[in-house]
Amino acid sequence: MKAGIVFTGTGPILFLTSYNSFSDPALIHKLKSKGIKKFIAFEIPVERVREKYGTHFETTLVDLKQEDDLRVVDYDGHHILLEFSWKDLSNPFYYE
Repeated sequence: MKAGIVFTGTGPILFLTSYNSFSDPALIHKLKSKGIKKFIAFEIPVERVREKYGTHFETTLVDLKQEDDLRVVDYDGHHILLEFSWKDLSNPFYYE
């Protein structure tokens, strides 16, 4: 499982995914089907997300285990940026 922040035209989204890579064509297809056609994604430590979101993280994780997919943990960009440091972010993955 991976956790990531994807920066889109409307702001950052925090998500969990069971895909092995942000470059996985199936994950990119899933994002496109949600209207996200251009983005920058950063992996963040799953444990940091667990620490910050607690019960909400666990609820999201249960849903994720049902199938290969991605689940949104938070879509409030202001909140996401307050919760995580730039130091938490990995090298970016760009897609357009």
